[in-house]
Amino acid sequence: MKTSAAILAALFAQSASAFSPSGASPKLTSLSAVTMDAEAKFTEEPGYKYGTDVESEQKFKVAEPTVDPSIFDPKKRVQTGRYDDKDMSIAVPFLKRPSKLDGTHAGDVGFDPLGLSENLDMYTMMEAEIRHSRLAMLAVVGWPLAELMGPNWMLHGANNLSPSVMNGFDPLSFLAVAGIFGGFGYFEYKTSLRRVDDKALGKKHTEDMANVWKYGVPGDYNFDPLNLYNAFGDSADGRKAMRELEVAHGRAAMGGITSFAIWEALTGHQIVENNLLFHPNAVVPALAVAYLAFGFFYEVENDDQYLGQVKLTSEGATRIEGIKRKAALAASENSELIEQGMDIAGKVAQIAGDTFSDLKVKYESATEDYTKSVMSKNYEK
Repeated sequence: MKTSAAILAALFAQSASAFSPSGASPKLTSLSAVTMDAEAKFTEEPGYKYGTDVESEQKFKVAEPTVDPSIFDPKKRVQTGRYDDKDMSIAVPFLKRPSKLDGTHAGDVGFDPLGLSENLDMYTMMEAEIRHSRLAMLAVVGWPLAELMGPNWMLHGANNLSPSVMNGFDPLSFLAVAGIFGGFGYFEYKTSLRRVDDKALGKKHTEDMANVWKYGVPGDYNFDPLNLYNAFGDSADGRKAMRELEVAHGRAAMGGITSFAIWEALTGHQIVENNLLFHPNAVVPALAVAYLAFGFFYEVENDDQYLGQVKLTSEGATRIEGIKRKAALAASENSELIEQGMDIAGKVAQIAGDTFSDLKVKYESATEDYTKSVMSKNYEK
């Protein structure tokens, strides 16, 4: 039994040596049936160094992926998720914010009560909105101008209304409107699938929107002859600010032109008739100045409890403090002039008071003399 065990052990030792490092075959010490139950002892050949050829002090360095810092710069690219921290819609505070309307795009205030953004293509809807906005901005100016300055033969009906679907058309005005809308339709057909990333503005838009998608900006026709697009700066956030303004004005224009059509269809009278907005007056400019002044210092906020809360903004508070400092500085620098002015005003007031007193005395004296004269004449009779 021990003999067979010794043979098996020898065979095992030979097969195990095949897995030893080259040049370092460990030698098995005395092996016999007597030592089979003992732990095998190996010796290392002199001069062989087990381990790796890398020094212990050497460190392995893993290259970290480089990230372009421009993707986080709002002046280089439009940043996503402006409203990620808001659960409720800004436009409709009692509804949840639509998941795809996170404030990334210009004009996004979370208004989508019908859930169209969940089922339809965002780019297509934004393109349609900006086209209708631009058309409405032209129409909301052209409609009242036609009624104020246009010839009567181009208007409709006895009250000379602007031709429209709800007001009706005369033959000549129908041909004119049909031609205009036919031109717009052809333009839309030819440009609906246009490529924009090969133009100057298109390249800028592609870079601006690189964090969002690869499609650039809806409504881009590479048209900016007066360079107004860079009014807020030649940067991603500056261009987005201009798009915000365009969308806001376009939405107001769409509401305005709709109200024009409904008003004239219901009343049968021109929108410019007895309307402060279309005739010279001081009320509208005063309201405009008041609105601008209000927005310069205050803002209207909605929260989860109240709507329409008027609050002083931090910028408004800073502006008020600046005005106070400038007023105090102007008062200190012109104190002598103010004192002189006060003296002059006091003297003028004194003279006016004395003059009034003299006139009062003379008036009373004249009244008394007149009364005596009348009484004396009556008594003489």
